[in-house]
Amino acid sequence: MRKYLVVVDRNRAQKGIRLANFIIDRLVITLTFLTFGFVAALIFNLTNNDFFINLAYKMSEINRFLDILITSLIYFMYTFLIEYFTKGRSVGKYITGSKVICIDGTEPTFNDYLIRNISRIVPFDGLSFLGENGWHDKWSETRVINIKNYQAEIQAKSEIEALGKKEIA
Repeated sequence: MRKYLVVVDRNRAQKGIRLANFIIDRLVITLTFLTFGFVAALIFNLTNNDFFINLAYKMSEINRFLDILITSLIYFMYTFLIEYFTKGRSVGKYITGSKVICIDGTEPTFNDYLIRNISRIVPFDGLSFLGENGWHDKWSETRVINIKNYQAEIQAKSEIEALGKKEIA
């Protein structure tokens, strides 16, 4: 699969797409928290059960550091699980037509996704993709690619190789 290194790099998602992925995925997390609050209020109004209201109230009183820690953990779990179970695609990546693959064109392993998402905990990692590659891409040896362009180029390469083999035979 080494022959696909250049193809992967040539079809990397543009920085604007990477930013859109980041914003969309953050919106999904925010909407998840808002939905939790809405459901808690609905349950309270329908059943007078204030368990979720009390939980939300207690969460609102925690200190800033613990809030950042919990939010980061939830974001880590979201990005890790959704990328792992959808084979490299978060909600943002589905919308923008991009996907995570290894630098050699193979599908990332469980460990690749784990390293990729643990790396996101590093402060300012979210801005690191504005360079050549994001830190979480570099450290996990993965790339975010434009799926249509990548698949079209792989298909063209495959067809050219098949032509060469038919002429030899």
